[in-house]
Amino acid sequence: MPLTSQFLELCRKIGCDPLLVQGPGGNASCKSGGILHVKASGTELACAMERNIFAAVDISRAIAEIDGAGDGSCRSAMTDPESPARPSIETTFHALLPQKYVFHYHSVAAICHSISSRGKDLIPRKLNGIGWDAIPYRKPGIALSKAIRSKILDREVEALILENHGIIVAHDSLGRVAELIDDIERRLHLPRLPLAPPRAIPPAIDGWIAPAEVSGLAFDSLARRRASAGSYYPDHVVFLGPAVRESTLDELASPAADERARPVALVKDSGFYIRENATAAQQAMLKCLFEVLARVPPEWKLNPIGGAAEAELLDWDAEKYRQSLAADR
Repeated sequence: MPLTSQFLELCRKIGCDPLLVQGPGGNASCKSGGILHVKASGTELACAMERNIFAAVDISRAIAEIDGAGDGSCRSAMTDPESPARPSIETTFHALLPQKYVFHYHSVAAICHSISSRGKDLIPRKLNGIGWDAIPYRKPGIALSKAIRSKILDREVEALILENHGIIVAHDSLGRVAELIDDIERRLHLPRLPLAPPRAIPPAIDGWIAPAEVSGLAFDSLARRRASAGSYYPDHVVFLGPAVRESTLDELASPAADERARPVALVKDSGFYIRENATAAQQAMLKCLFEVLARVPPEWKLNPIGGAAEAELLDWDAEKYRQSLAADR
């Protein structure tokens, strides 16, 4: 397998940074001799140095799946059909892009900019001098690959900002990929803004925990409105469900809540709760939501992905598979 220690170390470095990757999110790939080595679905980039987290697929067959030659999962394009691994749900755009190395990650800074028209207006100035383009929100997988193909056509770009999603960086030089990731993060960086300070320790509720830092959102009126207004990027929906629902302490303490409540709940002036048995991926996504809502300037109007996009993600077999793997960790 032509995956160098330098490539694997960059995967690990990105995967260990919660401002770039959260849990099993993000993916990376390397091309060699007509074969694409891409992160397997449900695995974590942070583990790249510890175990084989990659699946091998035929590049031409993977590209053909964009136009219907397969079910879009690229399992039929795998060089080892007996492998238990599934290629990333975003394998098709890794195959489509011509560069040897492709890294896709869920940058908090990029999400903050791309979920707001005000933020998107700032990106051209901030990324001046970098070969980049923007891709409107599309469901990850085939729909996103088609949008990328129609936008870049015969052009090669170094970076793609995926609205309400994240970033793709691609280059034939691994060193240049690393430089771009660092440079783009520096340029798009938004500091945390002061939230309204908690006025009390979150009350204890059986079956729930309220992380102290994240619970600061429950005491900030703007953050509460934004959290409950909609979901802003795919992995939030996949692991935490649609928009966070405001609840009461009585509702969370009710036995009936076990059947209808989502993994997280926001209680005004009390805390931001997550279930005690939440997976590591769910905990990472709650922290991601905190990082996003704590950084977006108050004057920026936010644009959720919408109910139709949420329904597409919730009913998707590929994402149910990724959820099942995350639940085992």
